[in-house]
Amino acid sequence: MKDNNNSSPDLIGQNAIKIISNVGFSIFVFSVLMFTIVAITYQPPDPWESSRALTKVFTEVSNATFQIDNSVVKTGEDVGMEPVSPAAAPENPPVARPGPVQEPEAVSPSAFDGPVAQPGPSAPRAQPGPFEKTGDVSPSASIADGPVARLGPFEKTGLVSPFASPADAPVAQPGPLVEKPSESVSIASDSCDDKSVVNCSAPGVLRAIKKFNVKRFRSIVFLEYQTPVNGSNPNECDVTWRYRNRKERSWRKYRDFRRFKLGYGENCTYKVVNAKGWHSGVNARRPRSQSQLNGTRKGEKPKIVTTFRDDQINDTIPVMGSGTGFRNGKYLYYSRGGDYCKNMNQYIWSLLCALGEARYLNRTFVMDLNVCLSSKHTSSNRDEEGKDFRFYFDFEHLKESASIVEEQEFLKDWKRFEKNHKKKIPVRKVTTYKVTPMQLKNDKSMIIWRRFDKPEPGNYWYRVCENQAANYIKRPWQSLWKSKRIMNIVSEISGQMDWDYDAVHVIRGEKAQNKVVWPHLNEDTSPESLVSKLQGVIQPWRNLYIATNEPFYNYFDRLRSYYKVHLLDDYKELWGGKSEWYNETLVLNGGRPVVFDGYMRAEVDTEVLYRAKTRVETFYNLTKDCKDGIHTC
Repeated sequence: MKDNNNSSPDLIGQNAIKIISNVGFSIFVFSVLMFTIVAITYQPPDPWESSRALTKVFTEVSNATFQIDNSVVKTGEDVGMEPVSPAAAPENPPVARPGPVQEPEAVSPSAFDGPVAQPGPSAPRAQPGPFEKTGDVSPSASIADGPVARLGPFEKTGLVSPFASPADAPVAQPGPLVEKPSESVSIASDSCDDKSVVNCSAPGVLRAIKKFNVKRFRSIVFLEYQTPVNGSNPNECDVTWRYRNRKERSWRKYRDFRRFKLGYGENCTYKVVNAKGWHSGVNARRPRSQSQLNGTRKGEKPKIVTTFRDDQINDTIPVMGSGTGFRNGKYLYYSRGGDYCKNMNQYIWSLLCALGEARYLNRTFVMDLNVCLSSKHTSSNRDEEGKDFRFYFDFEHLKESASIVEEQEFLKDWKRFEKNHKKKIPVRKVTTYKVTPMQLKNDKSMIIWRRFDKPEPGNYWYRVCENQAANYIKRPWQSLWKSKRIMNIVSEISGQMDWDYDAVHVIRGEKAQNKVVWPHLNEDTSPESLVSKLQGVIQPWRNLYIATNEPFYNYFDRLRSYYKVHLLDDYKELWGGKSEWYNETLVLNGGRPVVFDGYMRAEVDTEVLYRAKTRVETFYNLTKDCKDGIHTC
């Protein structure tokens, strides 16, 4: 008995240790199991809607086409612009822009007027609160702060670009461009014996201008400056710089050049007395040489030459250079299908499917740069062929982010190779979209040629990525950006308003006339109603940009008594016969003028709308009607 009693505490301790060990091991095994399940099942968020949602939308349309189109023109540089933790609130809080899923309607008279399926991501997005506002970004904010929950009315947040760093200028509500004398920026000068003359090349001048810009323009990031040059008066200096908007996700640079009036402060310091507006520093603008111009294709010479051009644009067609380079590649070639001349939403959705399959198969995609513009976007109300992909989208970025070769160059190299070699190139012809990318994954053929000869809807490119293939093919949204030439127009419009403006998106057109589906839209977007609703949201005499598909220019005249109203047609000179855009697209189009069509208008309106301090939408803000019609909210 004594031995048993002595051993009893030992047995209890051993059992306790065993129990603790078993529980700990069980927790460890369960944690590993849960981590494995999450790792296997996790799908990173797409920039638009989930695949299941898109499948449902497509199957609801009986002919599997994109007949209804009400989207904003969103591309890769717009996605992922989620709000982050709000910065310190200014006195008059502007509003938070919701996640990129909030898709306003197309905003030009010839742009999309009906509802449409929006291609997009895995993660569901919060519905925006009334009257979205965007505040400037705090220098301490970062992407790691995470997205903000659903925004209520007049809630303020900041937006930060992933390329912004904490070193970027701190953000606050920008004031007027002309600086008050009491707030003038002063930097020590080299000499101030003659105070009527400013030495623009002195380092202190540029430092004073930099400090002034950082203080006044919080919504942009200044990237590089050129040495200031003399202005028209002895105390004026012109300077040019590169910048980007904080709300744009791309790395692209834009340029501005302004004229500054400088003076001397105490202790012989430079100070910026005031500054003129957008592109006022004409002496700092440098003409480009003809050798910088790009031809339309290799070997072709442009028929027209421009004096100025954006040296950030490279539209040249990539070439393989040799028969060996062609032979060593593997290609995915899509023949023209039923998507041709459909609306641009379907074109983008199908093109990204093809690029996604090429990436999955580790092949170079053969790309046709010819675009047929749907009648929805043309002034003639007819489909127009012969458009160039580079009119609308950033070809340079696409070349850098995806493996592509231009179709005509590809066919030329293919023909040349077969002419010089007796052995034919192995080609796998695929005649139906039902042959999945997974079945082609291990195919050894040099060229996989998908033919789309079936009747609609069996000849749509995007059908390749349906059903099970949707789990394997990820559309590369970040590869598709809007044309840099289009974005230059956006920057110029925003810059002429000093990046300090509010915007309202007013959808009218066919929807306002269809009172069965949208019974209140026409009345809710009348001039009287707009004045009443906007007065409670936007302060008087603010710059107000109106993105709209209303064809009558004077329709919004009543708002001019309360705001500085801006419409897209106020900036026609930016694409007119003497503009950079006109001259550069003339070169790109082989000397033939390019029409600034409805899709381009929609692209510009969309981007200017997104850059506003306060953004008011038609649906959810101005009217109680549902975006896609009655009983669809």
